[in-house]
Amino acid sequence: MNTSIANKQINTLAIPAIIAGISEPILSLTDAAIVGHIPNNATESLAAVGIVTSFLSMLIWVLGQSRSAISSIISQYLGANKLDEVKNLPAQAIAIILVLSLLICFGTLPFSKSIFEFYNATGTLLEYSVNYYEIRIIGFPFTLYTFAVFGVFRGLQNTYYPMIIAIIGTIVNIFLDVILVYGISDIIPSLQLEGAALASVISQILMAIIATILMLKNTSIPLQPTTPINKELSKFLFMIGNLIIRTIALNLALYFATSFATAYGTNDIAAYTIAINLWFFAAFAVDGYASAGNILSGKLYGAQQIETLVKLSQRLTKKALIVGLIMAGIGAVFYTPIGTIFTSETQVLSKFYDVFWIILIMQPFCALAFVFDGIFKGLGKMKVLRNVLVTATVVIFIPGLLISDYLNLKLHGIFIAFTLWMIARGIPLVIKFRKQFLPHTQKH
Repeated sequence: MNTSIANKQINTLAIPAIIAGISEPILSLTDAAIVGHIPNNATESLAAVGIVTSFLSMLIWVLGQSRSAISSIISQYLGANKLDEVKNLPAQAIAIILVLSLLICFGTLPFSKSIFEFYNATGTLLEYSVNYYEIRIIGFPFTLYTFAVFGVFRGLQNTYYPMIIAIIGTIVNIFLDVILVYGISDIIPSLQLEGAALASVISQILMAIIATILMLKNTSIPLQPTTPINKELSKFLFMIGNLIIRTIALNLALYFATSFATAYGTNDIAAYTIAINLWFFAAFAVDGYASAGNILSGKLYGAQQIETLVKLSQRLTKKALIVGLIMAGIGAVFYTPIGTIFTSETQVLSKFYDVFWIILIMQPFCALAFVFDGIFKGLGKMKVLRNVLVTATVVIFIPGLLISDYLNLKLHGIFIAFTLWMIARGIPLVIKFRKQFLPHTQKH
């Protein structure tokens, strides 16, 4: 594999993955931008979107790890020319994920008020959060299903179809957001916050339908579960188990951050909502090259092309750093206009502008962490990812947040803790990768 072919392969996978990736946070950013400008209680509505999005992200990221596990197994078998041996695995995996998602839906709905009280929401903010969540949770199983199908496509070295699905979902969501939140005179009533939630659910259902059609028409992978149980199902569940523990640690950090921001006041949580969603947007943009790492590293590892795997890691790191710096540059150039997209409340904007620069500085560290996250997922080394993230959360993020809270740094402290957390996630993975794979290249 020479450099030009490698770069072409990387970009062919990464660019659609970037577009598909940023479509995910755009759904939340759209809700935030449109809800932040409604006539009544805009700040409370924006804050409710932030709290509910944080909780839903936790649920989606915990079970959405099926995408990485499926992709890892499929890509490794593809690299070893043994794809037929795992053809019935995705359907079995998806069935398990859907059952778990339905249990979560029905298990959390009766306790939605208690859940958001746990996030320090009270009064109008609590009422709005509960109302928004009770609609948004309907789309949860459809999102997990779509993620799992994306995992199959990625394992087959295809990020084009996930990109198409994500683009359609995003466009429909934006269109419906405007119509359902603000309404159309004498035709559709203004549903405000509930309209934003309903728009997201409809787009999630549509994406699941399109994913099913593309999967059945363009792959030989069946979606109906069949027996016998695939030999790799236990490996899949083990991967999922490690990724769930890892993601719980990740969401523990997000919970603490959201909870502290809420406790600082409505303006703080509204500003935090804008900042954290912009961070997610930038992160998913960089994550396109992490997806390429996930896809290609699994195939190369399955084919035992270790030297090419090392070269891949070096190229991906450079490309991701460039994307990270571009995202930081765009944020710096449009520093002031970006805030006004989401709200016109001067107090909220003031708090947002105070901390946005930290998110921009964070981007290169995010690039490094995300690329090696993707590579280790492709290698199937979920235990390493689990240990690194749990350590970063417990040893770095939570103490950092508590110290900054004691020093009364408020939102500054939250995002400084996030920056240290990203550094603690990335550096150990780089060291681990180089220690394991560089000696193999020096033998040749």
